[in-house]
Amino acid sequence: MTITQFIQNQLNIPNRGLENTLQLLSEDCTIPFISRYRKDQTGNLDEIQIEQIDKLKKQFDDIVKRKDSILKSIEEQEKLTPELREKIQKSFDLQELEDLYLPYKRKKKTKADVARENGLEPLAKIIMSQRDVEVDYIASQYLNKNVKNEDEALQGARDIIAEWINENIYIRKHIRRYFQRNAQIITKVVKTKKDDEEALKYKQYFEFQEALYKSPSHRLLAMLRAEHEGYIKINIEVDKEEILDFMDQNLIKFENDTTPHMEKAIDDSYKRLLEPAISNEVLQEFKVKADGKAIEVFAANLSQLLLAPPLGEKRILALDPGYKSGCKLVCLDEQGDLLYNETIYPHPPQNETVMAMKKLRSLVQAYQIEAISIGNGTASRETEMLVKKTGFDRDVKVFVVSEAGASVYSASKIAREEFPKFDVTVRGSVSIGRRLADPLAELVKIDPKSIGVGQYQHDVDQTLLKNELDQVVVRCVNSVGVNLNTASKSLLSYVSGIGEKMAENIVAYRSENGAFEDRNELKKVPRLGEKAFQQAAAFIRIKDGKNPLDNSAVHPEAYKIVEQMAKDLKVSLQELIGNKEKIKSIDIESYKTATVGVLALKDILKELEKPGLDPRKAAQVLEFDPTIKTISDVRTGMILNGIVNNITAFGCFVDIGVKESGLVHISQLKEGFVSDVNSVVKLHQHVRVKVLEVDEARKRIQLTMVF
Repeated sequence: MTITQFIQNQLNIPNRGLENTLQLLSEDCTIPFISRYRKDQTGNLDEIQIEQIDKLKKQFDDIVKRKDSILKSIEEQEKLTPELREKIQKSFDLQELEDLYLPYKRKKKTKADVARENGLEPLAKIIMSQRDVEVDYIASQYLNKNVKNEDEALQGARDIIAEWINENIYIRKHIRRYFQRNAQIITKVVKTKKDDEEALKYKQYFEFQEALYKSPSHRLLAMLRAEHEGYIKINIEVDKEEILDFMDQNLIKFENDTTPHMEKAIDDSYKRLLEPAISNEVLQEFKVKADGKAIEVFAANLSQLLLAPPLGEKRILALDPGYKSGCKLVCLDEQGDLLYNETIYPHPPQNETVMAMKKLRSLVQAYQIEAISIGNGTASRETEMLVKKTGFDRDVKVFVVSEAGASVYSASKIAREEFPKFDVTVRGSVSIGRRLADPLAELVKIDPKSIGVGQYQHDVDQTLLKNELDQVVVRCVNSVGVNLNTASKSLLSYVSGIGEKMAENIVAYRSENGAFEDRNELKKVPRLGEKAFQQAAAFIRIKDGKNPLDNSAVHPEAYKIVEQMAKDLKVSLQELIGNKEKIKSIDIESYKTATVGVLALKDILKELEKPGLDPRKAAQVLEFDPTIKTISDVRTGMILNGIVNNITAFGCFVDIGVKESGLVHISQLKEGFVSDVNSVVKLHQHVRVKVLEVDEARKRIQLTMVF
């Protein structure tokens, strides 16, 4: 099977587009570059499709690598027959490959190995053949210094037969399928941990049972976490008798003196070898699926969070609220640079409210502040009320933003490099302000797992999670584009073709030589060659540069085409950009080249109409109910404004202006059945909700959407 056939078996993609995409990937082209600037070659495949192709390509390579390893191992044992080689070479199923390899896998000495060493394999073959013989008499012929009597001989033979049955591919496949379709996941509480305070969050799993295949991602991961933390025990159970009946029917061909020994070997093989291995294997298989679903939810949330509406280049005053330790305050300029920092103490125990309001007024005036960003942690609502009561000499918008991850950033190496002279409290406040101005630019500095939009993110496969989230960040960064002269090293590292080391070189070059004047100047950056330039150039922006196209998504390889368009229309390049009438009159057929086809030209014309357009919407202010400050103020039946701040497979969490977010269960999102929460709500969406239940002791709020 070729790699193209392997991928086409799983994706419905035309052959030509698939082969071209594989070729581009083999040439180290990045996914953002391929999807945006090679549409004519790929047949207009989007980033998600190209990511799927890339994953399947890696999967195919892993299978080929594993096959080579298995063949080499069996060959070294001098047990590789032409038939076995053919079976291995034809298989592209990792599970089947492992089943084929099982008899040859190097493992600890087994009962069957000991029996073979004692010369009992011929006896096992006689019993396995089920010939009509007197078994006890035959067994007596295999006694030796290690095998004292017939019972020991027969037990050893049965140990060998049990291992053969365990290695039978047909039997394993059937039992595996049976587990996949019929296994029950059953949990029992660990009695010594039953009354622990922490155990109460897993109370529903103290005595629980359901079909494993029906267990949704979040429930399975919750049970596995509860087991990992020692509160419950998990068992995977099936109808043992039904499986043993199947094994008997397929392995016992005749009724004679060998039958009782075959039955014992079958029973032993299932209980000692097959059942433990396959139950673990199937549980792991469903865990992988649960991981995939959880990672999918996390990735969708992260994408929405990174592409959240930016306020833009504004002067911002940011507040990290607190009581005893005060409210940390910073003033930032349009580029997010720190202008001033201080701590005010408007809340208990100091209660310096008047002084704090006076300080806020003077700072807003002195630094020409246009917006105020308040973290949503402790004392957030009280701080918001204080700010709104303060009279300013200008129109200042007030926003409450999520401070999830701000403390992680403030203690990070990145933050120390940015603000070596300031402590973590100042750095955290800067992050709160910057994430209002440009969430994407600020949040890329934080480990996505710390942003607070995941579901069991610490329980899933960490390598898969990191790879998926990195792809999301790359996708978001390149869909927006990056200002080359203001972008941080962190942001630049996610640009197509750049990476961490190259980002460092760009920032160092910028510090030494000043702002970039055009995209071609990138080529002067040490170690940034033609390939990296090709992949990165169109995703970076240069405002007010020498060439107006440098502030657009038009790739430099198409500059000559655009210049020719302007020349043919007898206008300057500057006059062509944004001129819809002129652009609509262009006949794209006459501008096609070997690398720039119709689809690429259509994108170029669209970009010329609105160059450098940010795909994100503008930030909006939400007014929370001023009477709601803590969970004790929330009452059943209240209808409140809220912001969706996390999405899971079972519903969404809504910030209603108190520390504890409320849950809208998937069944309460709208009338009728909902299969996908993301199809109804999006992260940061402003919603109206009704309070169904408040559990102050457990700090839980149940909500329903108001339509």
